Amino acid sequence: MDKIRIVGGKELLGRVEISGAKNAALPAMAAVLLTPETVWLENVPYVRDILTTRELLGSMGVEVEAQENETFMLKAANIGALEAPYELVKTMRTSILVLGPLLARFKKARVSLPGGCAIGARPINLHLQGLEKMGAKCDVSHGYVEASTTGLRGAYIQFETVTVTGTENLMMAAVLASGETMLDNAACEPEVENLAEMLCAMGARIEGAGTRTIRIRGVKKLKGCRHRIIPDRIEAGTFAIAAAITRGNLEVANCNPKHLASVLSQLSLVGTEISMGETGFRVRGHADISSKNVTTYPYPAFPTDMQAQYMALMTQGDGTSIITETIFENRFMHALELMRMGADITVEGRQAMVRGGRPLTGAKVQASDLRASASLILAGLAAEGETIIDRVYHLDRGYFQIEKKMAQLGAEIERIS
Repeated sequence: MDKIRIVGGKELLGRVEISGAKNAALPAMAAVLLTPETVWLENVPYVRDILTTRELLGSMGVEVEAQENETFMLKAANIGALEAPYELVKTMRTSILVLGPLLARFKKARVSLPGGCAIGARPINLHLQGLEKMGAKCDVSHGYVEASTTGLRGAYIQFETVTVTGTENLMMAAVLASGETMLDNAACEPEVENLAEMLCAMGARIEGAGTRTIRIRGVKKLKGCRHRIIPDRIEAGTFAIAAAITRGNLEVANCNPKHLASVLSQLSLVGTEISMGETGFRVRGHADISSKNVTTYPYPAFPTDMQAQYMALMTQGDGTSIITETIFENRFMHALELMRMGADITVEGRQAMVRGGRPLTGAKVQASDLRASASLILAGLAAEGETIIDRVYHLDRGYFQIEKKMAQLGAEIERIS
């Protein structure tokens, strides 16, 4: 099993290109099931979740061809299986996204309950409740969702809580439903908006994506399209914190700074210098890092996917900071590993108190989830001596060759077996 080895104390300097967002590419790949025509997806990151989804779609009969320049050609003309088996989806929760498209086009689906990172309960009840309002029958037994319909119809659906995958799933189901569907209290994430742009390019009629209310008027069929995946805002944010924690100077290129407004604003508060551009930004870290509280909320507020990375930064702050996690109830497991490196952190429920100013020292640690992996890399960059991170298969689910990118920026980091 691979590990990441880091020797800390090096500034990160130079320019880094951000890859496509896997959280935008995954629903886009699921949306291919809505049409028999060919779809080209550009800027697809070659991370493990993408490769797993490629295998899943292939098992259903979708033709998937990886082309040059991170482009996938996909065609779902001859679907032979309407099932997402446990063996293929046990590592990622976004596998549930094939449910809506399969129901919409084929009126039947059998999808394993999703897996993913161990960061808390992420029930799919909101997905199923919405599909049932649209005329589907959904049963859960033996670890699978068995769903069928005589034909989906438009409905008014108000989410009890904001759900990104729920919004995406029901939006995809609604594009081929009869009548109009309204999604209220919908997720506003850029990945949702990117999916809506793709669906509209395929012939869907969607209004309001990127706001709390989305209206979808169903059409009879969709066509193929060429669609570009947006840059990964979480990868961009991770590199921004890497520059801050190493007191480096990085140009973060090929991204949309507007998608990171809350993160970059928070970094400015702690004393990091941020220079904004149209398709990127520059981050200059400084010796003094101010300790500032932060609370995670749905977009456009500070994202839960940046909480672990921010905690690593706060270990180097000049005082005490409170980090409050409102999205997932079990997303502080990285705190114990940071404490092995010398961090002073106290966790109580959904809050973590981080007392800064303690120098970090290299240690053997293990990642508990995708973003925890990034947090430990950041801590290793700032620590004295050698850090070995185990279970980095979590890292490979969402970051494309992050160790190679950081090595090119001056970090002493490598992957070892």
